[in-house]
Amino acid sequence: MIENAPCGYISLLPDGRIGHVNRTFLGWSGHATGQMVGKRLSDFLTIAGRIYYETHIAPLLRMQAAFEEVAIDAVKADGQPLPLIANVAERRDRDGKPLSIRLALIKATDRRRYEQELLGARELAKAAEKAAEEKLQREQEASELREQFIAVLGHDLRNPLASISAGARLLDRTVQSEKERQIIAMMQTTVTRMAGLIDNVLDLARGRLGGGIGLDRDANQLLEPALGGVVDELRLASPGRVIETEFQLDRPVNCDPARLAQMLSNLVGNALMHGNSSKPVIVHANTREGRFELWVSNSGQPIPAVAMDKLFEPFFRGNAHASRQGLGLGLYISSQIAKAHGGRLTVSSTSEETRFTFEMPLA
Repeated sequence: MIENAPCGYISLLPDGRIGHVNRTFLGWSGHATGQMVGKRLSDFLTIAGRIYYETHIAPLLRMQAAFEEVAIDAVKADGQPLPLIANVAERRDRDGKPLSIRLALIKATDRRRYEQELLGARELAKAAEKAAEEKLQREQEASELREQFIAVLGHDLRNPLASISAGARLLDRTVQSEKERQIIAMMQTTVTRMAGLIDNVLDLARGRLGGGIGLDRDANQLLEPALGGVVDELRLASPGRVIETEFQLDRPVNCDPARLAQMLSNLVGNALMHGNSSKPVIVHANTREGRFELWVSNSGQPIPAVAMDKLFEPFFRGNAHASRQGLGLGLYISSQIAKAHGGRLTVSSTSEETRFTFEMPLA
């Protein structure tokens, strides 16, 4: 039973020399009985195993006469290491003198592999944790940089423009001729246009670099006056064009009225620019079934299929001439306003009608 046990068995004499080795261990190690009996156990251990045996195992045996589950590496006949787990007990006589030392040995190849895999996994986890911390730190630094960029962009662009606008107003009080008046009016128009472009660039920065477009929601204010005011302004700016409205708003909408007015201005301006000038632009808004819907439609040439997927991307201008369009941010910003409200802006276009539709939940 001992010779063919499922574990290795080695018996040492009091002087530490091998007295017996069972067949199981001989089979594992590839050594013959004559090669091992009479020699010291340390002769068949790796260098690290030999040092560990002399500095830890032997003193531990002298102190407590036994130990369990100690890892140790032997050397096979072909020079390859043989990972083992050892249980060792020392037999003593009545006077406490050692009679023999018995070692029960279990192969630990799979266990060592598993331990190495665990150590490797732990190192990978540490590396991943460190990488995540570094990434988080970089993102925090980038976030701070984005906020500083947006703040500087708004401050450094708006202030000079405000100075130009104030100067134009002062000059307007002292004009002497109609030509001067026209020049000042052109300056004011340019200032207004530049202010709109700055607002669009800031909204782009907030949407792409910051935390998204911010909202100032108001659940009590009626939305129809804000939408109607946008339509009235665009009617004045585009004389000769017809803009029809269909408002069916029977309850307040929890939204940012200024932002929805900005969206409507972009959509109607887009319809006036690209639609058939002999056909009306229709603006429709309603509240029903727990949702708010706003759409703008116009007649004219349909939007090409290749352009449909890019309409809401920043700086996309299609085939419009540069003099007829700004930076190409209007539809992108409108889509970001829709997203900030928890809604969605979509488009459909046929030979009969092009329609932009915004929907959002009322709650």
